Amino acid sequence: MEGEDGWAAPAASRKRKFALDDLNQDLLERVLSRLPTSVFFRLTSVCKRWKSVADSATFQLACSQIPSRDPWFFMVDSHLNQCVVFDSAERNWKTLNQPPLLHLNCNINSIPVAAHGGLICFRNPSGHYIVCNPVTGSSRQLPPPPQNQSLHAIAMNSSSTSDHSYKLVLVYGELSSLAFRIYNSNLNLWEEEIKLNRKAENSDNCFQTDLDDDDETVYFLSMTGNVVATNMQRSPSKQYSSVITRKDTGDEIVYFLSSSGTVVSCNLTGKLFFEYPKLLPVLSEYSIDIVESKGELLVVVLSEFLETASLRVWHFDEHMGSWRQIAAMPPAISHEFYGKKVDINCAAAGNQILICINSGEICRYILCDLEGNEWNELPQCIKEGEAKDFMSAFSFEPRIEASV
Repeated sequence: MEGEDGWAAPAASRKRKFALDDLNQDLLERVLSRLPTSVFFRLTSVCKRWKSVADSATFQLACSQIPSRDPWFFMVDSHLNQCVVFDSAERNWKTLNQPPLLHLNCNINSIPVAAHGGLICFRNPSGHYIVCNPVTGSSRQLPPPPQNQSLHAIAMNSSSTSDHSYKLVLVYGELSSLAFRIYNSNLNLWEEEIKLNRKAENSDNCFQTDLDDDDETVYFLSMTGNVVATNMQRSPSKQYSSVITRKDTGDEIVYFLSSSGTVVSCNLTGKLFFEYPKLLPVLSEYSIDIVESKGELLVVVLSEFLETASLRVWHFDEHMGSWRQIAAMPPAISHEFYGKKVDINCAAAGNQILICINSGEICRYILCDLEGNEWNELPQCIKEGEAKDFMSAFSFEPRIEASV
């Protein structure tokens, strides 16, 4: 190769081609561990050596050292018989094999209820839990929980280290007297029940609560002339909608929605709970869900006012003691939902929030990028020539190394 002045480029500067098969096993595993998960599985069909890498303990260790992966969204439809995901990196739909445990008669119609890291937790009709890695299909049925009281929240948290541990948190009891219990995967048991105390109203960052009155349903006349109850009706998969965060102080907090649509905060470390102030007046028509984004609680609300609909994302400002809007769907998009009586169910990963918008008339999936306040509709998911309708979604990272 010659330069512009006619000089010859040194041989060392010329590009050299080499085959991945020329790499030693350690280097090959490190290279493959950095590939997107979907790309890796496509490449495993190339040769037996690459396919065997997936089961290598050193390869899984290399995968665990990748800080994060682009999220997949596990979609939930009314039939609960398929594992369909949306790949946010490749922007397409994928169908995964359903974990074998979910094919057992006792686990048919199990619904996903929580997800974290590379794992998803399902709840079967008997109230037992199955934890799965949807990418590898590995699964594990947990011992039955010893509580029979009213269940409000199911939250999941997994370790970011290579020990593959995770825990499942159940919050239950009367809303005036809550308790929680944790499943410890390392010990394969449910820990002792811990009672939560209501945070005193004069404490810092505490707000006026009405938890004692939460079971009382208020009826009112809506703008469309219908009698509406304040008790929320949620899709089955989001009945126990909740998120778990870890504060800089080390406190672990579970947030869930009460039946009236208010956000309840349960500090597992401090053993305290309280209720946040309502976002909208009780007589406002709205659908609401909560998500966790970069360790913070966010609330997504679709409301109707002055013959239009708006969809906004809110964050609670602890210093001001009030809700602050951080993103809003363009009115030209949200107005379409006015009068459709839609229900929203959300899942978040990093700066992205996937919003499933459902009613008898409409079924849409919108991906919001919080950094740029960008709102993009996902393409339809076509299976066997028909568009599938999904009720909700759960976000997870496609991690081959995630162990149940």
